[in-house]
Amino acid sequence: MSKVTIDIPPDFILGAAASAWQTEGWHGKKAGQDSYLDAWYQQDRHVWHNGYGPAVATDFINRYQEDVALMKACGLTHYRTSINWSRFLLNYETAEVDEEYASYYDRLLDEMAANNIEPMLCLEHYELPAVLLEKYGGWGAKKVVDLFVRYAEKVFARYAHRVKRWFVFNEPIVVQTRLYLDALRWPYHQSTGTWMQWNHHKNLATARVVALFRAGGWAGTIGTILNPEVTWPRSSAPHDQKAAEMYDLFYNRVFLDPAIRGEYPPALLQLLAQHQVAWEYSEEDLALIAAQRVDEVGLNLYYPHRVKAPSRAWHAETPFHPAYYYDHFELPGRRMNPSRGWEIEPRIVADIARRMRDEYDNFPWFIAENGMGIENEARFRDTQGEIQDDYRIAFIAEHLYQALLAREAGSNCQGYMLWAFTDNVSPMNAFKNRYGLIEIDLDHQRQRRMKKSAHWFRQLRASGQLTLTLNDQPR
Repeated sequence: MSKVTIDIPPDFILGAAASAWQTEGWHGKKAGQDSYLDAWYQQDRHVWHNGYGPAVATDFINRYQEDVALMKACGLTHYRTSINWSRFLLNYETAEVDEEYASYYDRLLDEMAANNIEPMLCLEHYELPAVLLEKYGGWGAKKVVDLFVRYAEKVFARYAHRVKRWFVFNEPIVVQTRLYLDALRWPYHQSTGTWMQWNHHKNLATARVVALFRAGGWAGTIGTILNPEVTWPRSSAPHDQKAAEMYDLFYNRVFLDPAIRGEYPPALLQLLAQHQVAWEYSEEDLALIAAQRVDEVGLNLYYPHRVKAPSRAWHAETPFHPAYYYDHFELPGRRMNPSRGWEIEPRIVADIARRMRDEYDNFPWFIAENGMGIENEARFRDTQGEIQDDYRIAFIAEHLYQALLAREAGSNCQGYMLWAFTDNVSPMNAFKNRYGLIEIDLDHQRQRRMKKSAHWFRQLRASGQLTLTLNDQPR
């Protein structure tokens, strides 16, 4: 074991993230303002852990002043959340703004400014209005891209003079992967073509919103937040290497390349055509994507994804799925978070940092989410009632250390943001796994309590240094 200390650059982000739907709750929500998540919860409440969902969430919409004070107490430099598209408008076709909801964001931004916490706002974090899914098929329709741009225009007009870092999407690949590629969630329909159509229209929407932002002449930056799964092959054998390349192509480069390089990987387009995956795009779409690349990307990083070559032939009657080219692989002896079933391997940060530097022309990026969800965290409460989450402190420290090393090595890493500021609702898992610096006590009116990690994070910022113990010596 060895103790190391590394400086944190003064301009390095030390923030935390959340989303509107996972925190705000439904207070004040009007009829017809359901998001896709709201509709899914109402349709399938039984699959959400202990029945908790977005109805109350953390009640942030009523308790934002208390929570902003806690952000300051935790030492956050930045806080990222989303604006809930489904609630910001009263009419999605005409883009009529819900003044009651919009004024809540005015007050939130005032509160953050008063506490010297920089806001980072995302325009869509799974919050597609449910009526647009029902009426048009969601992001499968180009019409929804048009409506999204109208919504973005209203948001920028309201807040762009106050908010300097904007993001079009958070994890744009996730919803359609769960709904249409793997058919794991309502409405349970498997269609690889629909999956790719959603991918494309979100890439197109990104380009159109970037163009809108720049045409408005707003100060600041416009980016997007992606969740590339750092993909490692089982072995150095060519067949395993190919499996990793294919996984990366379908799940990572399908968004990374359009956002940063302005184009789809030619190999991806070739494979989609080869497997007769039906989706529509135009040369005009591709030209706009090429012309309107983002200013920066946030990358959500949690665990490595390991794959191997498939060991069985694809069933002739099963429609194409990217799993045609890979099988999942679990490394024996891997270090695990047993609550989530996820491998813990901080080197994923070093891996993506090298990739951003060497393959994407050292494009500006930051860790937009990283964190550790633990089940039944109350068992770590001390006699004073504070959760002693040393495991979270260690997890953050190891991943932050890799980010700081990457910065020193020349990668254009802008900072680190924790998922999450408070415990909050996640799809299906609800409050089962706790991620926050701040505890949300469901048994006592969602009372807030700082965990040990919150005090540690504050000291991290105050000292401008990270000190940690590395398990790097033979025993």
